[in-house]
Amino acid sequence: MHEAATIQVNFLWLIPVFPALGVLFNAFIGPRAGKRAISLVAPGVVAAAFLTGCYAFVRLLSLPPGSALVQRVYPWITAGTLQVDVAFRIDALSAVMVLIVSGVGFLIHVYSVGYMDHDPSYGRYFTYLNLFTLAMLTLVLADNLPLLFVGWEGVGLCSYLLIGFWFSVEANASAGKKAFIVNRIGDAGFLLGLFLLFWNLGSGAHSLSFSEIAAHAKAIPPSTLTAITLLLFVGATGKSAQLPLYVWLPDAMAGPTPVSALIHAATMVTAGVYMIARLHVLFLLAPTTLAVVATIGALTALFAATIGLMQNDIKKVLAYSTVSQLGYMFLGVGVGAFGAGIFHLMTHAFFKGLLFLGAGSVIHGMSGEQDMQKMGGLRTHMPITFWTFLAATVAITGIPGFAGFFSKDEILAQAFGSPHGSPWLWAMGFVAAGLTSFYMYRLLFLTFFGECRADEHARHHLHESPATMTVPLIVLAVLSVVGGYIGLPAFLEPVFGHEAGQLNLTTEHLLMGASILVAFAGLGVAYLFYLVQPGLPWLLAYKVAGLYNLIYNKYYVDELYDLLFIRPTVAVSTWMWRVFDVGVIDGLVNGTAEAVAANSGLWRRWQTGNVQQYAISMLLGAVAILGYYAWR
Repeated sequence: MHEAATIQVNFLWLIPVFPALGVLFNAFIGPRAGKRAISLVAPGVVAAAFLTGCYAFVRLLSLPPGSALVQRVYPWITAGTLQVDVAFRIDALSAVMVLIVSGVGFLIHVYSVGYMDHDPSYGRYFTYLNLFTLAMLTLVLADNLPLLFVGWEGVGLCSYLLIGFWFSVEANASAGKKAFIVNRIGDAGFLLGLFLLFWNLGSGAHSLSFSEIAAHAKAIPPSTLTAITLLLFVGATGKSAQLPLYVWLPDAMAGPTPVSALIHAATMVTAGVYMIARLHVLFLLAPTTLAVVATIGALTALFAATIGLMQNDIKKVLAYSTVSQLGYMFLGVGVGAFGAGIFHLMTHAFFKGLLFLGAGSVIHGMSGEQDMQKMGGLRTHMPITFWTFLAATVAITGIPGFAGFFSKDEILAQAFGSPHGSPWLWAMGFVAAGLTSFYMYRLLFLTFFGECRADEHARHHLHESPATMTVPLIVLAVLSVVGGYIGLPAFLEPVFGHEAGQLNLTTEHLLMGASILVAFAGLGVAYLFYLVQPGLPWLLAYKVAGLYNLIYNKYYVDELYDLLFIRPTVAVSTWMWRVFDVGVIDGLVNGTAEAVAANSGLWRRWQTGNVQQYAISMLLGAVAILGYYAWR
């Protein structure tokens, strides 16, 4: 971490406090104040957080590059040598994240006002949405690792609440539980890494602030650093849905569509990428871990892209696309190009947020239909949704001039030219780029072009979405076009240092040309398959039925996990419940209680309160005593 100056300020606490006020209002006052008040307060508090973040950003720009704004709010943990504060920091990295989280989050809140208008749990929805924003802002503003972990767990809790928002449907409740449990597996790795880091920081008091971690990093033995960073990366694979812990994210589509946009674009899934970028000092000292991060990222990008080829649920295509794009970000940070990884995180927030909100608009107009095979021809019925969706599609597929081209090309170039990169990593990213182009144009053509395949009921209700939904689409479409022109890697250079990759001009142009060609190749094949010869995909599926079924069924990974982990766990848990819990624990507790009850019942007969019984007892006692003395 390269800091020119650390400036103490006293306003950073306002950024998370605004959404916290929204949570309190929506939960306790909202039900009485009414829907209109909630519609103003919920997006309003996020807008206030965004404006405060803008003010912090402007203050930061007025300082020398590499400076940071810091505020110590109050002492939090004092236990032995551990002394942790609730403290916030804004440097170039966290400033970018705060603006993404609050800016895109605000647009999603506004969109939700229209999308959730008829939902009976309107207030509960915005309570959770504000709470999600609060947790993510805490995560990116934290000045130390324990406070970052609080935000980390907060977004995990909120994802459970929002994915299972319509919990009366069993599938939705199960999806929420799945997300929660898979993330706990990753979080166990995060916690172990945190503990191991604390134990190896040396003697003296430690706050686990990022500045302190950076100062002590080189004193930690390399093997220990590798173990610490690998454990932290396990946490990142859970939160950011990488192999093998990606399985919760496609099922997260069970939540309302704006929630999918918030989780997939601006908040939770980017937390793992941010955490690695924030702790880049540790990861740079652990080249083995960097290689693991880059390999897992490249494999995830390729693996998820293949699944996206054959999904028919419009949200499921975008879900696997998110997993794949997150793989690109991990590929970037894994080859040491942290600025490129965060750059793609930013552009992805624009176009993936737009894609999910556009999909929500389509689903809204189609009366809840999500199957693309039952859509088609929507561009004439929903022109704003179509044009904005087209902008996002062009951006994510890496067509030159749009946001995704700049960030994805930067990652691919670094994957090839960085000392931590290799041609194999670049090749996996390159093939994934071609697949991305194909499945995204497939989605576009099946949804908006050709003849409408909807049933009569859906056709009758086809309509463009209201302004509360289309205005956020337009804003995000503009950002998806111009977002790539922001020189983010250069802005982040004081935090990460200069990106390591060095390519000569010829190689750079060749790689760029290859990226452009593969993007247009995906477009061309999708155009041939779905607009010129729509029978070709079915013929191809028939010719290679085995491979088609394997990919269509998502490589049976869920079934494999069910066989290897879930069923044995359920069987062992059931055995433990019946034999140990009911037989041993309950047996001991209930047996003790029954013994006491039986003993009490015996003695209770002597304490009936009946005078006649007492008199008989005394008489029998007297006879027994007299009999004893007479006998003796």
